[in-house]
Amino acid sequence: MKSRISTRFIVFVVAVMLLLSVFGCKMEPEDKVLQMSTTTSVNDSGLMAYLQPEFEKATGYTLEITSAGTGAAIEKGRMGDADMLLVHSKSAEEEFIAEGFNEERIPFMYNFFVIVGPPEDPAGVASAVTAAEAFQKIADTGSLFISRGDNSGTHNKENAIWASIEYDPTAQAWYQSIGQGMGDTLTMANERQAYTLSDKATFLAHENDLAMHLEETDDMKNTYSMIIISKDRFADSNVAGAQAFVDWVQSDAAKTMIADYGKAAYGEALFFNMD
Repeated sequence: MKSRISTRFIVFVVAVMLLLSVFGCKMEPEDKVLQMSTTTSVNDSGLMAYLQPEFEKATGYTLEITSAGTGAAIEKGRMGDADMLLVHSKSAEEEFIAEGFNEERIPFMYNFFVIVGPPEDPAGVASAVTAAEAFQKIADTGSLFISRGDNSGTHNKENAIWASIEYDPTAQAWYQSIGQGMGDTLTMANERQAYTLSDKATFLAHENDLAMHLEETDDMKNTYSMIIISKDRFADSNVAGAQAFVDWVQSDAAKTMIADYGKAAYGEALFFNMD
């Protein structure tokens, strides 16, 4: 009797151990999971989905990505819900750093903002030389403009352009602020045949009937940076994983991937490596 009970007990223990080992193999160790909070443009353009498997293969980390406008993406860092940020609003990034979340931002790539709108271009934006001149034409003609209005990097850039011509459009009937991401903003601008400001990568990746009227001018450069969340603010921040991504994305292999992205689908690169 004792022998039977002992045998059953041993079989039970072995079975439990086997189950734990199977499930344990499927679970990632916590320090091998990297949480990134990023802007919608690198996600909606497909860039992160393109880079992610190669980063994971090269480093052994599992990359978990959440995307939102830059303001919301940075807020996740403030709340300790991310190990690193990948965003594109220099002023917001510098403010975040000044609050003690890290000591530096790491610029690593760029693309361009574009002003898009109806193909017939009622405001004559295509004849503008700068973004400021283009916005002045939109204001002068009262042409419908859809703003993201979401405190994103793109929205911050838009506000900076309006400020450069000392004009506040917010009370104007032709100016519509919708508080949505780039994809929804482009959809509404397309439906209403309005102007809007977009990053070029997301615009090209988004099906619509709008036309690019101003692109790749000096004042439309859009720089993306990385910020690692310091352990001084959150002890569980995966600094090693974040540094692994920073190192990998600046490797020759990753730079080649970034330089090639978009060429097959659109005939041109959507992002450019920093020199």
